[in-house]
Amino acid sequence: MLIKIRKSWHLSESDATPEAVFKNRRTFLKGTAAALAAPVAGALVSPARAGWEPGVKLPGVVKSKYTVDEPSTPFKDVASYNNFYEFGTGKDDPVKNAKDFVTKPWTVEIAGEAANTGTFDVDDLIRPHQLEERIYRHRCVETWSMIVPWVGVPLGDIIKRLEPTSKAKYVAFETLYDPERMPGQKRRVLQWPYVEGLRMDEAMHPLTLMTVGVYGEVMPPQNGAPVRLIVPWKYGFKGIKSIVKITFTEDEPPTSWNRSAPHEYGFYANVNPDVAHPRWSQAKERLIGEFFKRPTLMFNGYAQEVAGLYTGMDLAKYY
Repeated sequence: MLIKIRKSWHLSESDATPEAVFKNRRTFLKGTAAALAAPVAGALVSPARAGWEPGVKLPGVVKSKYTVDEPSTPFKDVASYNNFYEFGTGKDDPVKNAKDFVTKPWTVEIAGEAANTGTFDVDDLIRPHQLEERIYRHRCVETWSMIVPWVGVPLGDIIKRLEPTSKAKYVAFETLYDPERMPGQKRRVLQWPYVEGLRMDEAMHPLTLMTVGVYGEVMPPQNGAPVRLIVPWKYGFKGIKSIVKITFTEDEPPTSWNRSAPHEYGFYANVNPDVAHPRWSQAKERLIGEFFKRPTLMFNGYAQEVAGLYTGMDLAKYY
């Protein structure tokens, strides 16, 4: 008898996201340009044409099979309780300091070990793909968590079109550096610009999402507009925001928090209740909106999907 095991992210028939409870290189190289820019059935209508303005509904979004069986955190909390040090270190600093942050036009430089490198409008990276709403658990290293309906496309689909070479073992990311527009960068709390990285198999995993929206709408600046990374089995600081550069590299790239405090923040940053932060336990977390803490789940509840990426690794050493 074939027994079908329901994965943690499968969509049940009753699942829906109620809104009340809850947007240069000339193009890609000639010869690949048509394939890269060609729309697919039901694909995204250009976010740039949708305005890239917070509050604007993203057209053509489909519900994904990737979801969790819990109510989503209210939008007001998702949009107002943020870690985004480029706009300040307080949780309410980003929503105040990013309100006038302009995200159009926006380009992303592609560099390193790949066939298709250059500078591209963010729209050209995203537009050929179907936008999906994925409800993910989101775990911060500070032990708070949210359940968020992100909107985006699989990073792996974008990477395939960029055609990394066999030398590309890692993918590095870089945030915009502009202290006049991002006043938090005037303080030396980190070495700017913010940088992050993934191993190639992590970047290609179907759960890894290049995200342009939340709650079906264009991403607000305080949440990382216009494009950010979401890797749901890792702590939130891996989710680099306002990305302006992606580099394919043979060597493990530096990451901001690991560079700042290597004894506290590792390259992998996998959610692991058994590995404590030097200043607090990671065994429990508090979901925003709940009073009592709940046990932290290994890999943030995505162990069934991602544990195989780390077979044979000492997860206390490679934290």
